[in-house]
Amino acid sequence: MAKKTRFPRRVDRNVYPRPEYRFPKARIGLTYKDSKADFPPLQGAPEKAPNILLVLLDDVGFGWSSAFGGLVDMPVAERLARGGLKYCQFHTTALCSPTRAALLTGRNHHSVSTGNIGEVATGFPGYTGIIPKSCCTIAEVLRENGYATGWFGKNHNVPDNQTSPAGPFDNWPTQRGFDYFYGFIGGETDQFYPSLYRGTTPVEAGRKPEEGYQLTRDLADDCIQWMKQQKSIAPGRPFFTYFSPGAAHAPHQPPLDWRGRHAGKFDMGWDEYRRQVWQRQLELGVIPPDTQLTERPAEIPAWDEATPEEQRFYIRLMENFADFLSHADHEVGRVLETLQDLGEADNTLVMYIIGDNGSSAEGSLTGTLNEMAVLGGDVPNINDILPRIDEIGLPGTSPHYPVGWAWAGDTPFQWTKQVASHFGGTRNPMIVSWPREVEDKGGVRFQFHHVIDILPTVLEVIGISEPTVMHGVPQKPIEGTSLAYTFDAKHADAPGHRTTQYFEMFANRALYHDGWMASCRHGRLPWVNVGGADFAEDRWELYDIRKDFSQAKDLAAKHPEKLRELQDLFMVEAAKYNVLPLDDRFVERADVSLRPSWFYGRQRVTFYEGMTYLPEGSAPKTHNVSYTLTAVVDIPEGGAEGVIICLGGDVGGWTLYVKDKRLVYHYNFFDMVRSEAVSSEEVPSGRVELSVVFTNESTTLGGPANVQLFINGRGVGEVHLERQTRARFSTECMDVGMDNRAPVSPKYRDLMPFKFTGRIEHVTFEFDLVNANRELTPAERLEQHVRLD
Repeated sequence: MAKKTRFPRRVDRNVYPRPEYRFPKARIGLTYKDSKADFPPLQGAPEKAPNILLVLLDDVGFGWSSAFGGLVDMPVAERLARGGLKYCQFHTTALCSPTRAALLTGRNHHSVSTGNIGEVATGFPGYTGIIPKSCCTIAEVLRENGYATGWFGKNHNVPDNQTSPAGPFDNWPTQRGFDYFYGFIGGETDQFYPSLYRGTTPVEAGRKPEEGYQLTRDLADDCIQWMKQQKSIAPGRPFFTYFSPGAAHAPHQPPLDWRGRHAGKFDMGWDEYRRQVWQRQLELGVIPPDTQLTERPAEIPAWDEATPEEQRFYIRLMENFADFLSHADHEVGRVLETLQDLGEADNTLVMYIIGDNGSSAEGSLTGTLNEMAVLGGDVPNINDILPRIDEIGLPGTSPHYPVGWAWAGDTPFQWTKQVASHFGGTRNPMIVSWPREVEDKGGVRFQFHHVIDILPTVLEVIGISEPTVMHGVPQKPIEGTSLAYTFDAKHADAPGHRTTQYFEMFANRALYHDGWMASCRHGRLPWVNVGGADFAEDRWELYDIRKDFSQAKDLAAKHPEKLRELQDLFMVEAAKYNVLPLDDRFVERADVSLRPSWFYGRQRVTFYEGMTYLPEGSAPKTHNVSYTLTAVVDIPEGGAEGVIICLGGDVGGWTLYVKDKRLVYHYNFFDMVRSEAVSSEEVPSGRVELSVVFTNESTTLGGPANVQLFINGRGVGEVHLERQTRARFSTECMDVGMDNRAPVSPKYRDLMPFKFTGRIEHVTFEFDLVNANRELTPAERLEQHVRLD
């Protein structure tokens, strides 16, 4: 028997695509004069189907937004909450890609092979980073039911090894249900020099930061234009708009005209911030009256342990983040205003999810101006970056606040992003607004729900059945459960429909069942990205969430039988949803050679002029391996200049270029150390062979290397690198003949994209795959467990 619902009767269709049109009203005669036409109609949406606006912010913990008691100004979220509902027990997966995959498909993240981010994908069913075709997306269902579908912002669900211009493209947004995509592929991008795509085509931003450009602003502009266009052409057709800006994931880069708006708001430090925000949360009613403020973990330093100079630096990093987040909220407001302008506000279901996981602790204990370095396990010396305080958030920096602020941003909970065992990693605010249907304006909801519940909610309110076949592929059952029942004021305090939910990330794991939660925080800390911890030392905790909202009181010793029951249930869920094998490694899994690619195993790779925008995750591996790079170029009389080939940007990378008639190799080690070899001879005119011999000197990731320069076979320069990147440089690309987006070397910043003015015949890599420093095979790399100090 169908479940009773206040929403429209479900469309009686489970198989897509629909059968071909059979022309039921047509009559076919000998000629058109004695025939009757019956043209196939456009596919319409179900009656009264609302527009759907799904907003997902990035790396925003429960304790940041002013709408939920935080001190970061988010007036749009506050205003939306006053006219809608606030959800205070809504959960994510503790990490970017997994949450997004679960959100789009309505299935658990391991069920859709996204147990972690694609950059660390492995060859196990729950971890490939490839969403199966048996798990259709919300956009695929809605498009088949008459919706226009658009995605704006971050897509962290294209497999890392499938991002090159050669594809394959079957896992890109435009082949997973979205009519239109404008945004970036991957976990993050520079806000001033973003790696943008329109559909599957790389595009440039078009303006510079000093001209007012910033990515979130650009995404909102494009989203607004698309919505207006859709309603101008087809006013009766509903749209599904997915607005997912990169904010507030690092790099924390607010627009230049938004800097300084939170000056002085965080001078109290992270310990006092938590106390103040906890009190505000109690006053707002977004946490129960008996909620305890959890203790600071011993691994996180107290605010008072920092020197005054360090505190000043940490405060500035936090102010910069707050400006960045507040601006994102402002841009969400512009999108919402467009709904008002179009007369569509009452008929639009808005779901504003404030974070895809808890606050990020990936900025190290001391913060950083280069987040990519820290992700690779290279933490800067605090004394080296303190003098650069005024550069925080400017173009050329990739800032991230220290761990203490991440913990503060998850008030009142324990821990942070990555830590799926505790709510600091998984509990995120959500606001739902639908003026036509939600009458309990300003209501608060405490039912336990999860991001996989969004898709079934949307299907219920529109009146669409769960698909069983999509594009000829049988579908896995949807694992979420609708939360639409909570829209009704009569059910404000109704028991939650979600009774069981597992959590797992980097071996941090938990099991929620009927108000109880068993939690196991695995030993590797979320800001330590190299090495792992001993599984034998894992310790489980037990919480009664019905009485302990913040997981403050461990009851494991008091109720060992309940803990054992939940531990066993976790294993049942883990087996059911492809959670095993548990894996706590980060950097060690980021090696691109672990995954099949167009380049893996090739000793010789040749590129030609015009090969640009090749993402690092899909490019040949050029670190921790030995190779010879040879460029055959034609230099006109009078000389030439420009980039011959480069990888990365101002965050990190390497570049080979000609300037002032000299051949230059520049290695940017995360803007911490810059090494350079300049040729002792000028580059002659005519057909010239320019070579780089890169010799890896260690079998340990990130070890030293030596670089030699040659012109027509003559040695003309050399530089020794004390360190290499362990994983990857940046979110940028490899280019032949120019340096797109941000420059690898500051010496040609004003000349960007510094296009080569000669002619490049070809650029060829010869990789040394057989000597002692050869690339390891995927199996060998899996066996190698690197542990560095």
